Amino acid sequence: MAVISEVEELVRGHLGLVDREVRQLARRLPAYVDRDDLQSAGMTALVVCARSYRGDATFAQVACVRVRGALIDHLRGLDWASRSVRTRAREVQAVEDGLVATLGRMPTSAELGQALGVSGREVAAWHNDVARASTISLQGITAETADLLVRERAPGPEDVLLLRERLGYLRDAIDALPGSLRTVVVRYFLEERSMADIAAELGVGESRVSHIRAEALVLLRDGVNAQLDRDLVAEPASGRAARKREAYFAEVATRGTLRSRLAA
Repeated sequence: MAVISEVEELVRGHLGLVDREVRQLARRLPAYVDRDDLQSAGMTALVVCARSYRGDATFAQVACVRVRGALIDHLRGLDWASRSVRTRAREVQAVEDGLVATLGRMPTSAELGQALGVSGREVAAWHNDVARASTISLQGITAETADLLVRERAPGPEDVLLLRERLGYLRDAIDALPGSLRTVVVRYFLEERSMADIAAELGVGESRVSHIRAEALVLLRDGVNAQLDRDLVAEPASGRAARKREAYFAEVATRGTLRSRLAA
């Protein structure tokens, strides 16, 4: 009975530790992750830690490591998707963001597939894999947590201004694109010309046009992000390519003013 009493004393004296770790982790998680499940995983780890505690270090230090590890293990258990699925999802998202910025709307599966060099059916299959990875267990929804799952916020004035500024930078970034990259973007996205027509105009094959388009989308994305959030720009190895990119970023920055970007 003495051992049980000592375990209970350790658990009761460190309940706040579990609460703190759950709160800190929950701030960085999507709303659909059930905090009660996290709390339960943390409490289980705390009890196991108390039962096996031998006094090698302070209990708070040992318990903190055990609880944090248990929470991370719990989150990993929620995500069945393989690393390849997550990597592919990030690649698709990057290209999709570039198309949204260029088109001013969500691209179709066919348009996204062309930019990625795959079929629209394959793009749909990738989206399905990611969607299944994000499936929520409806059994975990209660009256108390339902409001966390459905959150909708209408864009405010600041959101509108930020969007207009980003679109303004996008216009400047398109104008600053070099040679064939600008031609392909203008012909394909703005003039809605076919790949065959563009290939004939440039005197190259359609596969080359597809490659130029993908290169242009990446450069456009980085050109805009370089003005708004440099941390989002992937830095290339130093050399001629890096210098050319920096020169392009500088050209985008000087193409317009805040007034011109917010206009229209």
